Amino acid sequence: MIRLSELSLPLDHPEAALREAIIKRLNLVDEELLDFFVFKRSYDARKKNTEITFVYIIHLTTSNDVAVLARFEDDVHVKVAPDIEYHPVATAPENLTERPIVVGFGPCGLFAALTLAQMGFKPIVLERGRNVRQRTKDTWALWRQKKLDTESNVQYGEGGAGLFSDGKLYSQVKDPKFYGRKVMSEFVRAGAPEEIMYVSKPHIGTFRLTGVVAKMREEIIELGGEIRFESKVTDLLLEDQKVTGVVLADGTELHSKHVVMALGHSARDTFRMLHKQEVFIEPKPFAIGFRIEHPQSLIDKARLGKYAGHPELGAADYKLIHHAKNGRAVYSFCMCPGGTVVAATSEEGRVVTNGMSQYSRNERNANSGIVVGINPEQDYPDGILAGVELQERLEAAAYKLGGSDYKAPAQLVGDFIKGQASTELGEVEPSYKPGIQLCDLADALPDFIIEAVREALPAFGKKIRGFDRDDAILTGIETRTSSPIRITRDNQGYQSLNTQGLYPAGEGAGYAGGILSAGIDGIKVAEAVALDILKQQGA
Repeated sequence: MIRLSELSLPLDHPEAALREAIIKRLNLVDEELLDFFVFKRSYDARKKNTEITFVYIIHLTTSNDVAVLARFEDDVHVKVAPDIEYHPVATAPENLTERPIVVGFGPCGLFAALTLAQMGFKPIVLERGRNVRQRTKDTWALWRQKKLDTESNVQYGEGGAGLFSDGKLYSQVKDPKFYGRKVMSEFVRAGAPEEIMYVSKPHIGTFRLTGVVAKMREEIIELGGEIRFESKVTDLLLEDQKVTGVVLADGTELHSKHVVMALGHSARDTFRMLHKQEVFIEPKPFAIGFRIEHPQSLIDKARLGKYAGHPELGAADYKLIHHAKNGRAVYSFCMCPGGTVVAATSEEGRVVTNGMSQYSRNERNANSGIVVGINPEQDYPDGILAGVELQERLEAAAYKLGGSDYKAPAQLVGDFIKGQASTELGEVEPSYKPGIQLCDLADALPDFIIEAVREALPAFGKKIRGFDRDDAILTGIETRTSSPIRITRDNQGYQSLNTQGLYPAGEGAGYAGGILSAGIDGIKVAEAVALDILKQQGA
């Protein structure tokens, strides 16, 4: 098979034009092109006011691939296509004597369990929250009625924190074995749109993702796996710092020598339990800041020019970074085109924000996090869990600043830059539910963050005209951009550095950031577990 890259076509090209372009590019006659599919499609918007083009990577077969490759041996855009198929590393023995345990059923736990089940290892999944249908109802209760369920919310439950986001499926992690493609293909098999296999920034959207996750759960069960909801792990069973099982909140003990800890970044009580059990943990950098909202039409015009609103392009996104004079990096995070800002707390008396979009991305506003990177050496040096404690303090302060009823503190960008409290809204209507409380956000975060963001917003306005418009809305606070700790593991066997049989995985363990990277990590850890079980059974 041949990989053909950098193949450009006009935005509105007819379907047949793609085949014609391949034939022309490779100097083929029609009969020589046997088959092809789009591996990736992106768009080039550098000339947004003259012409935006689609840029393709194509995988294809011809009647004589060897001859074609020889003819283009000096062309870097015509090469042998890599093997992108997933190849299982193991098959469970018929006399399987142990079932692995997967703690957490977010993207990482989902793919760890699915991969183990597909190899025949019949995993037991323990999820502290509820199934996706009930979890959705519980989450809406906070947004609409200010009723928080601390075990079933944006952070906890089937699908993990990624379920109530944009359903983004892109990542910058290195993926030489194309595990990301397995993640995509499993989503498509479960009902996600096929376009996620090839568009440059694929997404599913929250409500479509719920059905996809439920379908994947059914497959795990059909393959002999077991999913236990409302099953919170409160302790590890250890012998000589080797895992022998877990203890649930109701006192139930489950025994296994292979426990995957696929925690989310908000599992603070579990972090504390692991620390108490002397599992090796270290603090890591993360970021905190606010959510910013603009009219989506403003972003579309700035990013796509005369092509704004084109149905083939959809709602535009952005990615921004500014290095402030005080040495801090300010950057956009988890940008949600045509979406909403949502309440994302999992604990009483705290306010946390996040962003969410549906598949259509047709809500009025665009939003993203505007966050500042912080690090343990400089900002929270007082212990392994100091980053967790910092998050808790800031979220509690934001709760009080918002009125102590889960409304979020908010401020107009113009007032924020001037350093004065906001008293009334402009044209931009905030989307956050259960509502906002206008105030001075300088009281919400440390001074160095406020200083850096104030400097960054006008700089971003030079890159995207109108980004710093006076009536754009800042909503606070965003603290859970990533895990503040890493449950460190070895690089080959994926086990904890000092706790044999414990497999830290995914975002909460500090090894992923988003649905795709978490899914990839789940697959890698599942493979490590499978191979170790075979080794221990002598299979």
